[in-house]
Amino acid sequence: MDGKIVITCACTGAETTKAQNPALPVTPEEIADAACEAWLAGASILHLHVRDENGNPTQSPAVFRKAIGLIRRKCNIIVEITTGGAVGDTAEERLRPLIEIEPEMASLDCGTVNFGNEYITNTLPVMRRFAEEFRARKVRPTLECFDLGHIYASRMLVKEGLLIPPYHYGLVMNVPGAVPYTADNLEIFKRALPEGAYFTVMGVGKSSLPAQYGAIATNGWIRVGFEDNVYFSKGVLAKSNAELVERAAGIARLSGLEIATSDDVRSILDLKG
Repeated sequence: MDGKIVITCACTGAETTKAQNPALPVTPEEIADAACEAWLAGASILHLHVRDENGNPTQSPAVFRKAIGLIRRKCNIIVEITTGGAVGDTAEERLRPLIEIEPEMASLDCGTVNFGNEYITNTLPVMRRFAEEFRARKVRPTLECFDLGHIYASRMLVKEGLLIPPYHYGLVMNVPGAVPYTADNLEIFKRALPEGAYFTVMGVGKSSLPAQYGAIATNGWIRVGFEDNVYFSKGVLAKSNAELVERAAGIARLSGLEIATSDDVRSILDLKG
């Protein structure tokens, strides 16, 4: 993967609303269209949350299955489903789509964190249970870390044999109440990773664009999308997820990097396909 960079698109999320950006995709059909547009713009991974008929976040395997089926008819993008879910979801609810669908990739939250005025709970026993399910189904986890301690918690799972290489981390920065994005904080996070681990930098809100430059500067990968940021520039809403992907791809190319394809990622992360 020397000279290439991976772009993930998180097109919907659990908390973003159409009131914040009317272009937010929420139905399976809208999500499939957004996924294909993002793939054509350069995204190789789709981080997938889904919504129910009222637009509320859901972990229903049936809704995930419908969205994934529609996506598969349109493009070859890797689908990484969420097991983080939404604030208040139980561990059982969060695991159901992983167990029933067995996707190529899924997120695995590596600790408890403030999430604005709410919080997300992930104890070590819960993390171990999730890791066991991932390994049993040969699903590659993206180890989402909102704090430095989360990286060290993930390394406990590595030591216990619950996680196997190649490792892929999602370094989530600038969530209100958690670690802000700075170049220094990103470097500290990177130094704590297991040797040889791949990592995607996720900058929430106004840190999205600086985090993309930080990812390139530290040999990391990029994530963009309406889950993280609905604006293209200050006060200007993004027209689509694809517009954000296209800009990220342009920045990467200006930096002398090629954009990795979905099949490139399947190879480097040893996905089951």
